[in-house]
Amino acid sequence: MPQAAWVVAMADRRVVAANAAAAALLGRSAQALQGDAADALLSSPEDRLWWDSEGSIGLLHTDTVVATAAGARYVSRSLSLIDVPPGEPAHALVVVADRSAEHRAESEREAALAELQATLEATADGILVTDPQGRLSACNRRFAEIWGLPRELLQHEDDAAVHAWMARSVGDPTGYQLRLNALRETPQASSSDRLELLTGQVVERVSRPLLVRGRAQGRVWSFRDLTASVEAEARIEQLSRNDTLTGLPNRSALVDHVNEATATARREGRSYAFLLVDLDRFRQINDSLGHEVGDQVLQTVAHRIQACLRADDVLARLGGDQFAVLVNPADAAAAEATAKRILNVVAHPCSVEGAPFTLTCSIGIAMAPSQGSRIDDLVRHAEAAMRTVKSAGRAHYRMHQARAEGDRRNDMQLDHAMRQALVSGRFRLHYQPQVSLADGRVVGAEALLRWRDPEMGDVSPAHFIPVAEDSGFIVHIGEWVLAQAVRQAALWHQRGHALPIAVNVSALQFKQPHFVDRVGSVLDISGLPPHLLELELTESILVHDADESLHRLHALARLGVKMSIDDFGTGYSSLSYLKRFPIGKLKIDRSFIKGLPGDDSDAGIVRAVLQMARALGMKCIAEGVETEPQRHFLQEEGCDEFQGWLYAPALDSLSFEQRLVHGPAAPAAAGAAVPAPAPARRIRLVR
Repeated sequence: MPQAAWVVAMADRRVVAANAAAAALLGRSAQALQGDAADALLSSPEDRLWWDSEGSIGLLHTDTVVATAAGARYVSRSLSLIDVPPGEPAHALVVVADRSAEHRAESEREAALAELQATLEATADGILVTDPQGRLSACNRRFAEIWGLPRELLQHEDDAAVHAWMARSVGDPTGYQLRLNALRETPQASSSDRLELLTGQVVERVSRPLLVRGRAQGRVWSFRDLTASVEAEARIEQLSRNDTLTGLPNRSALVDHVNEATATARREGRSYAFLLVDLDRFRQINDSLGHEVGDQVLQTVAHRIQACLRADDVLARLGGDQFAVLVNPADAAAAEATAKRILNVVAHPCSVEGAPFTLTCSIGIAMAPSQGSRIDDLVRHAEAAMRTVKSAGRAHYRMHQARAEGDRRNDMQLDHAMRQALVSGRFRLHYQPQVSLADGRVVGAEALLRWRDPEMGDVSPAHFIPVAEDSGFIVHIGEWVLAQAVRQAALWHQRGHALPIAVNVSALQFKQPHFVDRVGSVLDISGLPPHLLELELTESILVHDADESLHRLHALARLGVKMSIDDFGTGYSSLSYLKRFPIGKLKIDRSFIKGLPGDDSDAGIVRAVLQMARALGMKCIAEGVETEPQRHFLQEEGCDEFQGWLYAPALDSLSFEQRLVHGPAAPAAAGAAVPAPAPARRIRLVR
């Protein structure tokens, strides 16, 4: 027999014979098995019942577990009595078939099925499996939830009713059925599409063939509810194109509107206007009333502007307190009319928490497509016009002027050239002597910046200094001038010329947090005695944030540095400031010297400045002195020093040092001979 088998004597229930298959199954020889108790080999309740009944219950055939030398084995066994002649001893036959491999395979299949079922139920997708005829083979609960299938419909296993329910649930039943038919005709094809259900759900449907040995045996469908993600995408799209505070289109959406307006304008040969609206002094509202109130004000302004526009005009918020208006179509007159309406509605009184206030706005206008067809160009041009309105007093509008745009482009080029000049060493310093009116001695020098560009030639400080101040590059230039001037003064000092050097300081440079430390560091590195450095400051530096200025001036005074006020009388002169600050000298601006001595107004101003300086214990120096009568007048009125072409223009360091050593001396009294001024133009550092 191929199965394991052994014979048991019923009298004592012991094995009397066993075959080789039994020996292999149990791991013992056939001889060794003889004499073993039958219930020791198989000892299940069914076995014991059968042996106790002495086989009277008939054939026993069940599955059980048998212990072997290799461990427990899952087997199918049968117990039956052996037919023997009457009077012969009764025997039973035990036949055992090893099913361990089959049991293991069944267990693995059950585990795989359980895992698959758990996976199907755990997934967020609805899963449906059909056979080649479209009958339902399996599905999960999520499938029923997505399609809203009644439970009883699934319990009845009515496939046609399920398919009919699904066809009735879609918004396009005809297209739905056409796609099903196409898949039936191509059973090995895959597909993916979106369905819109009558409930408003958006469902992604994916279908893959179920292949067995390369042949389609059905189809697997997955259904994913995309409703939430579609709504989220729509919301994200809305947020990406609309301002969250006002709900207006943002810059991204405005780009599309501009592109569309440009295409229409070119196709129909017309123009449109781009208005940039900037609220005046809006920061004061945020600072005084808070950002929450500021947001309310921005919403109010948006509603007001929107209400005064035409239906086809577009209002967008670019950010902060800036709005953009697309007036399409429009000529210059229509653009100005719209700007006037906006100015009017924005200026209506506002009230927040019982506090009334009035807003104004400044508007820059660019006409398109003549002045640009891209959003960047239109914003740039309109912003330039708006800045002009701001500088002229705000609360008005202005059309973009191409010439002003060209000036700004030139400024950008000049700014770049300046930065290259500083790196390339094209800047240089000249020094203009400062002369005592009492005895004609050179008592100091002012360091003046010069720049020769390879392409532009000599560039006047009056041209490039304002550009440097506007871009902030004046800080780097100022630091270079300070370091070079102090180094030169230290060299002169080492050669026996203890000559004070005057250096102009811009307002922006003075405001730098580490300005005082920078001055101290430059003095330490050069070894120049601090009293030989004089910083020339403008009046605007002193008036703006007077307390902070006073703190820095005293810090500089503690270093031992001298300080003077440059171009005195042209700014915001105030005795209350002058008497507080550690200022040692006033420089009378050249504009008041030019008319001396014949101009009574200039003469009166100069006398007043000299008297004020004496009252405050300060010295006075006059700049721009070009004639002997001017020098004589200043000497008679008690001015301490002068500088100008009457004595010498600004000189390079070598020429200046030669002038120190060899003369000429300035005249000390009226009528003395003086050198004639050179015909070359005057150049000095202008702020």
